[in-house]
Amino acid sequence: MIRLLALVFALFALPAAAQQATNADGGEIRVLDKTTGVVSDLAFMAGETKRHGLLEITMEECRFPSGNPSGDAFVLLTVFYRDLPDPAFRGWMIASAPALNAMDHPRYDVWALRCNTP
Repeated sequence: MIRLLALVFALFALPAAAQQATNADGGEIRVLDKTTGVVSDLAFMAGETKRHGLLEITMEECRFPSGNPSGDAFVLLTVFYRDLPDPAFRGWMIASAPALNAMDHPRYDVWALRCNTP
């Protein structure tokens, strides 16, 4: 019971810590094409869109913990597959916890690596 209460308390404390973030000029993501096995690291400026294989990726924001530039990266991505009207993924990815909000796609894996820091 004590462990459950500690877990609940920790979960409620997370948003307060996440609010202490600094916006970066851009960041890096990694893309895995599961069909070919090719892994690519892509650098983005905030707001930049790039085509990679059959993906169109936009990095809208990259944030890192204030006072800890080498800390975790929080990246807001929009990913379109081919020319489909709905995104294959839209949301925040966290570099230290890529499975927390992962892109569920049969061919590609995309995850955040780091923000560009001063």
